[in-house]
Amino acid sequence: MTKFKNFVWNANAKHRLKRCGSALGIFFTAALLPILVAKAEGPVPFRFSLVPASATIAACLPNAAAAVTVIPGEDSRGVDTLDLKAEGLPPHTGFSVFLTESAVSVGAVQYIGDFTTNAAGRGSMRVDSIINEAFSSTVVNGARVRSELNHIVMWFSDPDADNFCFAPGTGPITPFDGDTQAGAAALSSQNFLPGAPLP
Repeated sequence: MTKFKNFVWNANAKHRLKRCGSALGIFFTAALLPILVAKAEGPVPFRFSLVPASATIAACLPNAAAAVTVIPGEDSRGVDTLDLKAEGLPPHTGFSVFLTESAVSVGAVQYIGDFTTNAAGRGSMRVDSIINEAFSSTVVNGARVRSELNHIVMWFSDPDADNFCFAPGTGPITPFDGDTQAGAAALSSQNFLPGAPLP
């Protein structure tokens, strides 16, 4: 009789533990599911395009374009990731890429990288940096001024590399390269004006 009672108690205890375990499992799953889903989804990338920066470049390089993808990561990794893939450009040519205050008048800038196209006129670049909240800060007339860097412009890195687009001796020489000697702006986010592609 004692063995039978022990068997019944053990069976009931196991059943109660099983029910308790199931209830706890459901509770923890319900509590953790939003966190797990959020981690699995991660930051949402956003994409936009760049177009020829001027009528001269558009006529000279009608198929020039770039696709930009920004993967937000500042909150989790301390930096965002910017991927740029360009095509329709001259082969074996270097380009310098900047975050800028404006797509046309340019304003404040930040040099973020460069790339060289292949034989087919395609090139790409990946940069880990602050992108979404990029800004410049300087003192003007004794007061600190902040400028949001919400646009992207890329220049011919060599001032002679754009000569085929301009009449001899008329191509611009700009300071947008590491050696302070660059050519014309090639692609920009002017297609977003009067807005901007970056928040």
